[in-house]
Amino acid sequence: MQRSCVLGRHRPKDPTRRCFWRDTRGVTAIELALVGPFFLALAFAILQTALIFWAQQVLETNVADGARLILTGQTQNNPNLKSDNERFLSLRDAICDRGPVVMVGSDECKANLHLDVRVLSSFNDADLAVPIEDGQLKTDGFGYQNSSGSQIVLVRAILEIPVYLTFMNPGLANLANGSRAIMATAAFRTEPF
Repeated sequence: MQRSCVLGRHRPKDPTRRCFWRDTRGVTAIELALVGPFFLALAFAILQTALIFWAQQVLETNVADGARLILTGQTQNNPNLKSDNERFLSLRDAICDRGPVVMVGSDECKANLHLDVRVLSSFNDADLAVPIEDGQLKTDGFGYQNSSGSQIVLVRAILEIPVYLTFMNPGLANLANGSRAIMATAAFRTEPF
């Protein structure tokens, strides 16, 4: 027995032809084609947000571990590190080589890490804001200031992380180039070495 499609009182002239509007085969594929891209974009945006939070945590851990070299006087008393630039590079390498920062390799971390080490007169003088103006990082005053025993030191490290899907989460990128600047800080009083 062959089925025919009845639309109102009219039958199609060709009995083998199926009625397009009543045929339900392929509906799942059409629904997936309509909803799938949005679902995948949302899932990717959630994954990317989680990876950036993870990168933030790894950077904070690496900065805390690297700052310990200054806290204990290992960087200041190392006879192989004679200049502030050598101490700066040593601290940068310690931060980037401690563990991989998510979405950024060690070499890329070393190239894009903005590091500022300052001796402060009090903890209230610590500037903890991310220096972003008009979508640009303002790291002109960043540098390395050598410290001695029992001084207050602030270590700030800023790293740019790529953001791949900004239209699903426009607040994720805080720089004009579409990247996100994450910052980790450590403020401490050095040991009396």
